Amino acid sequence: MIQYKNLTRKELCPELFQHFIRRQEVVNCWRKENNKWIIKKDPFIDDWTEDDYKKLISCLEHTYDTGGFLYAAFYHNNLKGFVSVEPNFLFGEQKYLDLSSIHVSLDMRGHGIGKALFLAAKEWAKKKGAKKLYISAHSAVESQAFYKAMGCKEAEIYDQKHIEAEPYDCQLECLL
Repeated sequence: MIQYKNLTRKELCPELFQHFIRRQEVVNCWRKENNKWIIKKDPFIDDWTEDDYKKLISCLEHTYDTGGFLYAAFYHNNLKGFVSVEPNFLFGEQKYLDLSSIHVSLDMRGHGIGKALFLAAKEWAKKKGAKKLYISAHSAVESQAFYKAMGCKEAEIYDQKHIEAEPYDCQLECLL
């Protein structure tokens, strides 16, 4: 049985990710060329290094320390998915909140964990007064299919910070 709960600051350590498999084998990605979205073959394996996990933990600690949302899925007491939403609004009166991460372990994809995490993030953001979630999302065809199924569309406003950090990400929004 999958259990969901808010993460605590104390839980944010390398051991939390001991049974989490980030690996994603990507073949096709969405790319915007000449102002049109196309699918391009761009095979690579996306996985996290030890340094990537350290950076992730630091980011999640910042989210926690600033009053953001950290929510996770556990299976047999092992982390199998997590989502984070930053607490500060983007774009002023537009009232976007940044869904800064959502990941499901390779061994548990396709079991509804991503959907449950995304819906929890939407509910939290709505309670905070947001109108939309902003997502700088992996461009893999499979990742984009998930976001489309969650009701996301191309963002009306792009956040430059996200574009600079991940130039191949798709900038999305989801109405709350």
